[in-house]
Amino acid sequence: MEMSRKPRTPREKYGEELRLRRITAGLTQEALSEQVVCSPTLISHWEAGRRLPKPDDAQRIDIALNTDGFFVRWLADLDSKFAQYFAAVAELEREATEIRQYGASLIPGLLQTDAYARAVFQAYRPNYCAEELDDFIVNRTERGRLLTRSAAPVTWTLLDEAALRRRIGGPHVMAEQLRKVVDMAESGRLRLHVLPFAAGAHALLESMLYLLKFSDAAPLAYVEALRTGRLMDDPALVEACQGSYTLALSEALSQRNSVAFVRAVAEEHEHAQHQPHRR
Repeated sequence: MEMSRKPRTPREKYGEELRLRRITAGLTQEALSEQVVCSPTLISHWEAGRRLPKPDDAQRIDIALNTDGFFVRWLADLDSKFAQYFAAVAELEREATEIRQYGASLIPGLLQTDAYARAVFQAYRPNYCAEELDDFIVNRTERGRLLTRSAAPVTWTLLDEAALRRRIGGPHVMAEQLRKVVDMAESGRLRLHVLPFAAGAHALLESMLYLLKFSDAAPLAYVEALRTGRLMDDPALVEACQGSYTLALSEALSQRNSVAFVRAVAEEHEHAQHQPHRR
């Protein structure tokens, strides 16, 4: 007999309805996955409310369950405040028991200060409006509260030296941002490691990487590029991403040396703001 907890969010309610309709139709997750053309694991994520199907997936669900467009119509009402390619990740990270993140050229979103995030969004959107920026900052700040919960996920943060030195928002903003990262590491809210330029080539040169583990579901991996992102649940791909993270981590500085390194770079930024501007 299949059991589930009471749905709490719109996504969970969507998933619970999918589960109930599937059972009524006499289908297992495996049987439904064959008709929707996806993995049984993905059906499990949908039913748990961790992810939402894409429109074409929802259409195939309606056909398989003979629900006359029900899941397609409901899906349209579940608009996210995040970019479409990141919306599922934003939902999933709240359920994760462990997060491993790598920042290649940016400080990861969960760790960003308001000023740093604002500078990033301004760079992405040259024709921005203040109200739109404020909404983005609120959303990012809410995500960051994940790491302040009493049951916060174990969080590993691997930062390339490039992410520390690129002066986003100016020297004061960077100094403030890096001090926040140091404070979080020293307070035990994250495990911090730095990949210095001296490490040379490493396994994550080509991409940022976000790894999520759960207590009751298979792990996931997420990578992102300009205006796009990919969430991976294929076991072989996720395992390969985990292996790449482990390899890169082996080239990084220790936690203690990383904290000292980040603090030193923060001081360099702080010192720079007091120097005369040179062209």
